[in-house]
Amino acid sequence: MSVPKQHHTKGRRDRRRVRFAIGSKGLVACSQCKKQVKPHEACPYCGFYKGKSAVSVKAKKAKKKK
Repeated sequence: MSVPKQHHTKGRRDRRRVRFAIGSKGLVACSQCKKQVKPHEACPYCGFYKGKSAVSVKAKKAKKKK
């Protein structure tokens, strides 16, 4: 196993690790119900995507209960 020849300072270590931070999720408002949803996905609350009904949320909930 290799061993580093020089000691790296805490600042140098932390500057390298600054890129590992977890960013916030990019959410957009649903065009129908105005709730925050992921972009390019059908709304899980109302079932609309790009102003058109894509998923029947009531049928999905009824199926889940069974």
